[in-house]
Amino acid sequence: MTAALDVGDPRLAVGAGGLLAEFNRAGVLEPADVHVAARLGRLGGEERQEVLLAAALAVRAVRLSSVCLDLATADHTVLGEGDEVLDTSVLPWPEPAAWLAACRASPLVAVGADAPSGRPLRLVSTGAAHLLYLERYWHEEELVRTSLQERAAMEPPPVDLLALQAGLDRLFLEPDAVRQRQAAAVGVLRRVTVLAGGPGTGKTTTVARLLELLAEQPAVGRIALAAPTGKAAARLQEAVTEVLPPHLRSRVPEASTLHRLLRWHPALGFRHHRHHHLPYDVVVVDETSMVSLSMMARLLDAVRPAARLVLVGDPDQLASVEAGAVLGDLARAPGRPEPWLDARLAEMGVPGGVVHGVVTLEHVWRFGGAIAEFARAVRDGDADAAVDLLRRDDPALQLVMPPEEDPRAVDAVRADVVAAGRALMEAADAGDAPAAVAALDEHRVLCAHRRGPYGVSRWTAEIERWLAADQPHRPRGPWTPGRPVLVTSNDYDIGLFNGDTGVVVAGPDGPRVAFARGGAPQLYAPARLPEVTTVHAMTVHRGQGSQFRRVTVVLPPSESPLLTRELLYTAVTRARASVRIVGTEESVRAAVARPVARASGLRDRLA
Repeated sequence: MTAALDVGDPRLAVGAGGLLAEFNRAGVLEPADVHVAARLGRLGGEERQEVLLAAALAVRAVRLSSVCLDLATADHTVLGEGDEVLDTSVLPWPEPAAWLAACRASPLVAVGADAPSGRPLRLVSTGAAHLLYLERYWHEEELVRTSLQERAAMEPPPVDLLALQAGLDRLFLEPDAVRQRQAAAVGVLRRVTVLAGGPGTGKTTTVARLLELLAEQPAVGRIALAAPTGKAAARLQEAVTEVLPPHLRSRVPEASTLHRLLRWHPALGFRHHRHHHLPYDVVVVDETSMVSLSMMARLLDAVRPAARLVLVGDPDQLASVEAGAVLGDLARAPGRPEPWLDARLAEMGVPGGVVHGVVTLEHVWRFGGAIAEFARAVRDGDADAAVDLLRRDDPALQLVMPPEEDPRAVDAVRADVVAAGRALMEAADAGDAPAAVAALDEHRVLCAHRRGPYGVSRWTAEIERWLAADQPHRPRGPWTPGRPVLVTSNDYDIGLFNGDTGVVVAGPDGPRVAFARGGAPQLYAPARLPEVTTVHAMTVHRGQGSQFRRVTVVLPPSESPLLTRELLYTAVTRARASVRIVGTEESVRAAVARPVARASGLRDRLA
């Protein structure tokens, strides 16, 4: 347990007592968790400390991206957050059976899935798990579950099987494209399809071919493409446009963010919902791993029950920063194949056995060799195999010590940074926007932390010093050509979104900032831009959905709770050609051994 906090420490919930105070002083509960639970207790007439502790931990769970709290395992699954590791075993956890009984008897808690709503908490027991939800998140999880199950139980959409068979034979000729063929067939036959797979497995190509197949089917008119972020939407638009035949491109509108698709308004909420459905026959959502439970509930509420919904993403990547890991739950939910679907697939010579409409692509087309092997070892939790690959000294996959242990170890990182920076500045000085945008993706430093010795702020400052030393006479300023920038807020008017990256280039009318948008880069005057920051390094979360030729991954020490299997997997799969990991073998082993655990009832209840 950590030492008692100073009374002036903002992490201390002043006035709290009992278990809430003890767990707050230990660093488990934030003041907000404590105050919400205490307020609920006052409003509901609940004074038992163990119930208030459960309420505070349920609030904390959502704040840390879980949907609920499992009371049966809370004493060993509630870990530290941020950069702090906590020993929670020494805390005065309530006795499990008595804790569960107190929560069931509480006026704050609705017990069971069928209990009427109206209380702030809900307790649902499934097997050995006793899941405590904030009522809002219970309703959102229920909406997702019932919507998916109701769509699966509906009469299948009308399909011209002869046209589908001909299209499959025309579009999927590669011998290794069996899964892509299966995914496309399921996407035509079923109302909800989940297309899962890692980077480079052909998800976008499969989506483009699926759209071509759907265009040949009856009753398929309007199509929408969407993604959780503006950057991911732009990449989806660019990738699908490259693959689609010219005569179909006009049928596919520009990809948008989910907020824009559902027409979010700060004062009115989402304009599209169950009483005002989206007007599309097909909705494709890319990077679904980044979609939170709340957004998935809003999406399913807005998509017409008769429409087709295609969810695309990698369930092994980092999930949404908000509560829920819906794609992971869908991709791994137990269940049985649908007999009618198996029969239709068999008619076309396509493998069956599809559960919940999930098809996972496994053959990697974009990259192979050491990167693919390492990503597979990380995904499978095989730390020994991952470390063995790093010890091979393959040029495409290297491990170097952090500068704190060996200052010369990062010389190779510096060489990569300086080479990429020179190419970027030369193109920017010449006003060559396409070359500058291409150089922007030559190399990127990805960090787990935002601050501290292993964070983005430290590495950004380090990189700027390296570049300044390489070109000491180069002028410096916020809009000097060659400065890479990251957009940090959405601007729907000009079409730039949080996470977009661009580069300042010289122009005849002064500096302009170039952003890739598929085709020729778009140029913006600096005065028109929303908030931006320099982007020599970024967090792994920010880099999700991007691809770079070379990647440097900065790992924190092994005890950092941010160091997880999903973070390492996401980071290394951003690279097309080479990965250099700055860290220790202990950090790699710790990451591989620490999968993200997000409590949720969706996976089991879908069965």
